[in-house]
This record gives sequence, C-alpha cells and structure tokens, in this order.
Amino acid sequence: MVHEPMQLDQFYYDGALGALYQEQYTLFRVWAPTALSVELVLFEGYYGRPKRQIQMFRKQEVGIFEAKLDGDQHGLTYRYRLTFAEQEVNETVDPYGKAVTVNGRRSVVVDLSRTDPSNWGERMPAFSNPLDAVIYEVHVRDLTIAKNSGINHKGKFLGLAESGTQSKMGLATGLDYIVSLGVTHVELLPIFDFQTVDETIENPLEYNWGYDPQNYQSVEGSYATDPYDPFCRITELKSMIQAFHDKGLRVIMDVVFNHVYEVESHAFQLTVPKYYFRYNRDGELTNGTGVGNDTASERLMMRKYILDSIKFWAEEYQIDGFRFDLMGIHDLQTMNQVRELLDEIDPSILIIGEGWNMYTPLPTEEQANSLNAKGMPRIGQFNDGIREAIKGNDFDAEARGFINGAWYMEEKLVNNLLAHYDSYLFSAPNQVVQYCEAHDNYTLYDRLVKADPFLAKDIIIKQQELALSLVLLAQGIPFIHAGQEFLRTKFGIRDSYNRPNMINQIDWDRPQKYQHTVEYTRQLIQLRKQESLLRQTTFEEIHQTAEIIQAYDLIVALRYAGEGYDLLLIFNGNREPIHFNIKRGDYYVLVEDGVVDLQGNKKYTAVQQIEVSAYSTTVLKKINN
Repeated sequence: MVHEPMQLDQFYYDGALGALYQEQYTLFRVWAPTALSVELVLFEGYYGRPKRQIQMFRKQEVGIFEAKLDGDQHGLTYRYRLTFAEQEVNETVDPYGKAVTVNGRRSVVVDLSRTDPSNWGERMPAFSNPLDAVIYEVHVRDLTIAKNSGINHKGKFLGLAESGTQSKMGLATGLDYIVSLGVTHVELLPIFDFQTVDETIENPLEYNWGYDPQNYQSVEGSYATDPYDPFCRITELKSMIQAFHDKGLRVIMDVVFNHVYEVESHAFQLTVPKYYFRYNRDGELTNGTGVGNDTASERLMMRKYILDSIKFWAEEYQIDGFRFDLMGIHDLQTMNQVRELLDEIDPSILIIGEGWNMYTPLPTEEQANSLNAKGMPRIGQFNDGIREAIKGNDFDAEARGFINGAWYMEEKLVNNLLAHYDSYLFSAPNQVVQYCEAHDNYTLYDRLVKADPFLAKDIIIKQQELALSLVLLAQGIPFIHAGQEFLRTKFGIRDSYNRPNMINQIDWDRPQKYQHTVEYTRQLIQLRKQESLLRQTTFEEIHQTAEIIQAYDLIVALRYAGEGYDLLLIFNGNREPIHFNIKRGDYYVLVEDGVVDLQGNKKYTAVQQIEVSAYSTTVLKKINN
C-alpha cells in the first residue's frame, strides 16, 4: 500500500464522488486509496442510532470504494467507517456531502431538485464586464441581527431575502437598502458549513465569520430557521439568492479552501490521512495561512475537490462570483483551471482573491499570489496598495494615509488609482480590486478616530467621503465593506471574527445619521456607471487617455482624455481649501465638496483656477470643440 502523499496522485480519479442520487438508486462513492476497507454506516432517521453497516466494494486501480442502494434514498443519513493498517479506524462524514444534520455531524442523501424554492429560476444573463462591477461585502448575521433592522428573520438567510424592511426612521434596511446603493454584486462572507457556531441554539452564543471550514459543499445551518432539517438550509439559501437575483443583484461566495478549522477531525484527514495538507521536512503541518494548516491544492485530488466544489456551487446555487480566501496559498494551475471551468458555465462569473505572498512550501513561481498575477488572467487580486495609500498600514491603528495627512503617499496613491498601470504585475485593470476597508480590517471610521481622537466629527466625515471617492473613482473593480458608507464602527476592534453581535451588527440608525455620506456614495456609484473613462479595460487605454497632473502636497490630480471631452479629477487631502490651476476653458461640475451632479448643471466659464475644498474631491468635465 502506497502512503506517500504525492505518490497517491497515481490513484487520481476523475469521476463523480459522494452520494450520487437517482430516483431509482443512490451510488455512494468515496476516494480512500490508503484504506484497507470502508463501510457505509446508515442511521435511523437524521438523529437515530446506526441501523446498518454495508461493506463497500473497492476499485483497486483508482482507490475508490462504492456501494449501491436501490430505491429512493432521499433523506437517508450516513457516514463512512474506514479501516487502515494496524486496525486504525476512522469514522467521518462524506467530504462530498451536499446535505448534513445539525452541526454537520452526519451526511444526508439529497435530491437537490426537491430543495428548489417555488420561484427558483435560471442563471442571470451574463454580466457586462468585470469593470462594471461594484462589490458590497456583507455578513448574513451582521446585516440582519440588530433590533433596529426591521427584519423578521434576524440572523438568517430569509432575513436577507426580506423586502420592505425599514428602520425606526422609516429608511430601507437589509436587501432593499443594498439595492438602493446601486451596487452590482453582493459578496457574502462564508455560507458553507463552518464549525464553531453551535447550530442547536436558536440564538447562538458563539459568533464567527465562518473562516473555520467543516463541510465545504454543505450550507451553514446557523443561518437557517430549522438547522435540524438538512434541507431547510438549502432551500432558504436558494430563496435568498433568488431574492437577490430578482432585484438585479449578483452573489459572490467567499470560499475558504486554503485551510480547515481542525485537521484531526476533518473529513479530508479521516478519509486519506496526510494527503490533503502540506507538511514540512519534519512532518509537521505547514502554516502559511497562520491558522495551523495549509491545504495542498497542487495534489491532484485536492485540486479536483476545489474544482468540483466550485462547479457545484455555481451550477446548483447559481453563484455569480467567488472570492478566494488567502488565495496565495493555492497554486497557479488550480486557479487557472477554476477560471477555465467557470468560463464553460458563464465567462462573466467573477473570481477575486487575496493574493498575499505567504510562506508555504510551494515553489515561488507556482504560488497564486499577486506577484504572479499575470499568470492568472481574469482573476482579480485585492489591492492592498490603494488601501495603505488611502489610510496607512492596516495593522497600525495610528498609521496615516493620504486622507489624513500622510504627505508622502501621493505617488503611491495615483499609481494605485490607475490600477498599477505601469506595473509588470497585472495584465489588465480587471485584475485589480480597489478597496480601503474589508471585514477583517479596522473600519475606516475607527482608524480615523484612533489617529485623531479629538478631531471634529465633520472633518472625519469629509475624510471618510474622500476615501469613498478614491475607491469608487479608481480604475479597476471597486469594493465596499458593508457600512463603510455610513461610517460603520466596530468600536476600535480590528479582527472581530469571534466578537459578539453588539460589535459586529449593522446599526441601522447610522444610515439616517450619516445620510449625506450614504447619498454621496450612491451618486458616486452612478457617476462611475455613467463615465466609461472610469472603467477602462486595458492598460493601453489608460496610458493613452490618462495624464497625471499633480501628485504632491497632498493633492492628486488626473486628466482623462475622452472622445470630445476631458474628465478632470482632483483629490485634496489638505486640511484647508486649495486653489488649483487648470487649462483655461468651460467646465461642467460633476463632483464638488461632497455633492455629485450627474447632469453637470453647474458650469465654470472661461476659468483657469478653481477652489477645491479641504478633504474633498472635485470632478470636472470639459467639452472639447
């Protein structure tokens, strides 16, 4: 029996795995090449005692074990019991399980067609272009749990599916609020089954974002109204996705294939010990992820698992995009195969990821990080460069950026605003995801307060609005963290992944309190959609149209030359207004002092100088005769 992980690739199997349901029978198939034998353990109902053990048949050449049960097995509950050398016995859920019991302890056979809600439709039409996307990152529980949300199904998928919800002030909340912003894609923090939230408690005491994977192809039960019913969570997630699609919103799923929560109890380790993970020369798990283990995407069956899972979510749940957590842990070939796979389903499905350069025992040139971005065309990378240029190093609460006094950030900022147009790293602007705040960062508001705790609130608001304008008017794909547009606070806590609701929940009074900033954000999004010069598709276009006018003295100014008109963008990071010299001419004002006018009703005639308010953005349109 071969035990070396890399040598197990000789048993590669390219067929379907898991409980393969047909109305007349179900075929159970598990890949376990190092097991001596495998039994299929069946249970009474979902939570009863074991009722039967069936010896599975081994296909020696591919390391597959199979068992076939005749009849309609929808709802049958099962696990696998594997025996290895020296009589070591592991019992595990099915790594390919599509439905699970409460807390993911048992796998359940499912006829997925029976889980479709009554209004379940087809995939949305193909999206226009990745650069037309505006991404809004949300957490199911955060967005729905607060008492002032006006949402009935608090903390649940169905809560995010509700329409007509309002705050006490009568403003839209939840889904309707997201729609009102004009974003195109909603990125959901993990919705697959994760481990550390007890689903048996109606209002779980534990809190977790979900970056603790348990069952990758099953749905998280704490977001379901009945986590004990294996199919309830599936139907309710589909209902939520359908509600988003009905409103014209597309759904990006956050996937976390780079690590598992607990290696020893995970189905990967229990079915094929030591195969799915990377180890150092001393036989210890590697830890490039920082959470105790790295999965080995370069291994053929781990790569297949990622591909099979992505295909399943895209086809069964009609997911419109995928965000790869710690993508730099994966290998280039796997990520490119994910792109090829999704192109066969819908080429407009977005792929974005965290392309950080993390130490893991994979050759440097094979790692799927931003240093190798050119080797992964049409896969987006989160651009930490613009985040740091805007607000400073995210790990230092008191660090400063362009918006609050860092006079040395101008050149870095302008290069990032142009999506690294002069960089060798990226092949096109659609590889650059522009952001200054995400779920595991300090909120921008908290950072600004920490840097200047005694600064007047109206100044902090202007700095926040300046940051929003920089993200939304940058080349590339803009990304907003939920609540950034109403100065969301997590009370100074940066990485709040396991903090309670009171820290993480969306306070639906804040959109009323900061209504001006919310409206400014809405209008900036509309301006982006209106002006194609802000959404250029190639670096060649940017080079031909863009001119850097100034990048010093806390001023960044750009000119884009369009067909028959110029677009002038001026960002002032100074605490005082500035007088800025421009080419003499007639200019229509699109943005000025925190106000957007999409029609450009205000006009400057024969001017050579304009005033730009402190901590503000000005956008002018000059018609060329």
